[in-house]
Amino acid sequence: MTVYAFYNQKGGVGKTAATVNLAFLSAQEGWRTLLWDLDPQGAAGFYFQVDAAVKNGAKKLLASEMELSAAIQPSGYENLDIIPSDLSARNAEVILSEIKQGKRHIKAALNSIKNDYDIIIIDCPPGLSVLHDNVFHAADFILVPNIPTTLSMRSYETILDYFGQNKLDVSKIKSFFSMVDHRKNLHHEVLNDNHKNKTFLRNYIPYLSDVEKMGQQLAPVGSFAGSSYAAQCYRDLWKEVKKLTLA
Repeated sequence: MTVYAFYNQKGGVGKTAATVNLAFLSAQEGWRTLLWDLDPQGAAGFYFQVDAAVKNGAKKLLASEMELSAAIQPSGYENLDIIPSDLSARNAEVILSEIKQGKRHIKAALNSIKNDYDIIIIDCPPGLSVLHDNVFHAADFILVPNIPTTLSMRSYETILDYFGQNKLDVSKIKSFFSMVDHRKNLHHEVLNDNHKNKTFLRNYIPYLSDVEKMGQQLAPVGSFAGSSYAAQCYRDLWKEVKKLTLA
């Protein structure tokens, strides 16, 4: 079982779109895949038209009032299941702060289903809290989408600093560029500088209308525009992400 977590301190960087599309691609390849949405906005579940089956289910999961397996729902796509989120996830920091060994709570929960899935993909909310510490301990890789701008890169550096200060494994962090606008010189400059230094994954996701249409189609790009450039970009990114487990 390999656990990938999509995370950024900032919102609006294409995190959930990447989560949904890579989970879809993983399942299409035949991997038993689980997408766990931890963001109170519940956008990942929304794209798959899956709502939480239990009221305040996110809170109950984090408080160990419900088994992880009881929250899993089918996505409508073969090999892909989902644990949708709800607004009660906004209380995650309080709940986990009160739990003994709270920083390893999510890892323990995932271990209970480790024989059921090959790939687990977590969609994290923005921010930096005990919930994120949980995810950092549980995940094999932290995938950080970044828009190629000064502020986004500053946020990325903050994440690296946090890992260093808290003696977390910095090698888990694998970043990639997202929402790249080729009309903007700054995007090109930041993209080229970081690819030259090999600090980011080579593949990136451009700013494309087909990605925005996910909200209308309520589906991953690959399911409604499989031959599009956007779908190809996600396939290329997924191919590179998979290689991380073999490195």
